Amino acid sequence: QVQLVESGGGLVQAGGSLRLSCVVSGGTFSRYVVGWFRQAPGKGRLFVATISWSGTTSYYEDSVKGRFTISRDNAKNTATLQMNSLKPEDTAVYYCATSESTALVQTTTAYDYWGQGTQVTVSS
Repeated sequence: QVQLVESGGGLVQAGGSLRLSCVVSGGTFSRYVVGWFRQAPGKGRLFVATISWSGTTSYYEDSVKGRFTISRDNAKNTATLQMNSLKPEDTAVYYCATSESTALVQTTTAYDYWGQGTQVTVSS
């Protein structure tokens, strides 16, 4: 059973930064595409960023391009999401997920395992 645990969320002022981590256990981490999604109150779970199994390719949702960076360390079974220049509209619960897809994917249905989420709140 694959398990994902996110950490690093919190309360930050607009313009600040946070670094989210996702530790994956129970599977072969280096074989998975990893994605980050977020869900604001009353909204659906939306794609944020994804990274290939090797870490050489990544893709971002337009509103976070240039502000967020996704990375991974296969030796540590860990993926991270560095979030800079945070805005109040970034406030949401952030989830990491893994997929056995061979391509970068942005839909929730393509991901097999999910973490419990970590709250990010950006104050204005």
